[in-house]
Amino acid sequence: WPEMVDNCIPYIGGEEEKSEREPLKLWGRVEGGRIVAAAGPAITAQCFRVACQDGHMAAVFVKFREGGKPSIQQIKADWAAFRGPAQDLALPSAPKQFLHYFEEPDRPQTRLDRDLEGGMAISLGRLREDTQYDYKFVGLSHNTLRGAAGGAVLLAELLCAKGWIEAK
Repeated sequence: WPEMVDNCIPYIGGEEEKSEREPLKLWGRVEGGRIVAAAGPAITAQCFRVACQDGHMAAVFVKFREGGKPSIQQIKADWAAFRGPAQDLALPSAPKQFLHYFEEPDRPQTRLDRDLEGGMAISLGRLREDTQYDYKFVGLSHNTLRGAAGGAVLLAELLCAKGWIEAK
């Protein structure tokens, strides 16, 4: 891609809409054999194509419900303690620690952190208060290992462990 050398392209066709819609499907439910998306949270996205090898980085802004704003220390503690079904079942592709928070102000970085736990962990950093929302932070995932190939393998492991499909 010669147009990517020394460049950042502020448009990836369909990516912004997908980034706003897909998480709501994950947080939704199956009803009558169809996925019913969750009503919230509200998500807005702007996506850029940046010349880097394997990595999706997000600048995240969050506002909690009235009276529900946790402290920065509580958020960090919750991230450190988080365990999902993949960790509880000790699935082969699952990262032991799903969320990793970096205290350094210049982290996470794609080159340094995308391969954390075989590329299956999520790196977080720069959690701080925001002037418009409650907090803002940076998140990083490996787009092919966590996001595509590895994510599909992990999902298959989970479906087998839950008895939805049978491994042969």
